[in-house]
Amino acid sequence: QVQLVESGGGLVQAGGSLRLSCAASGSIFSINAMGWYRQAPGKQRESIAAITSASITNYADSVKGRFTISRDIAKNTVYLHMSSLKPEDTAVYYCNANVRARWYDRGIDYWGQGTQVTVSA
Repeated sequence: QVQLVESGGGLVQAGGSLRLSCAASGSIFSINAMGWYRQAPGKQRESIAAITSASITNYADSVKGRFTISRDIAKNTVYLHMSSLKPEDTAVYYCNANVRARWYDRGIDYWGQGTQVTVSA
């Protein structure tokens, strides 16, 4: 089994910054892509940033230029640095990792428990 533990959420004023972290632990041979999703009240969960094992990144248009995803492969950790935050960024943020437990395994998706980010106007 694999566990993803997120940290770094909280309350921030519009225009401020936060950094989220997500550490994976457990039966890990390697991690393929990692990413961040968010879900606002009454809305579907959406992908906002992803990073491959080769550190190729991809962002949703809504966060491009404001959020930066990075990863520390040795620590099995992914980060999301969020700046110029807006009230519409308020949501529960979830990390995701596609993990291989053995070299011959296909990757399996795991999710963190979510961390609340609230941006006040």
